[in-house]
Amino acid sequence: MRTEKITAKALQFVNDDRYKLSLLVAKRAEQLSNGAEPLVKVDKANSKYTDIALLEVAEGKVSIESFEDKED
Repeated sequence: MRTEKITAKALQFVNDDRYKLSLLVAKRAEQLSNGAEPLVKVDKANSKYTDIALLEVAEGKVSIESFEDKED
C-alpha cells in the first residue's frame, strides 16, 4: 500500500489531526528503535521505524490513549 493511503487511513484514528499523528508516529518509532517488537507483520530489516509506526496506527494497533496512560 502506498504511503499516502496509509497516512490517510491513519489520520482517521486521530480525527484528521496531523500534529497528533506526527507525535504518535514519533513516539512509537522511538519505541521501535529501542527494541519494541512491531505489532504488524513487516520486514524490519527493510522498513524504517516511522513507516512501521505509521502502519501500526493505520491498522488501529497503536493509539494516542496508549501513550497518555503511561505519561501520568
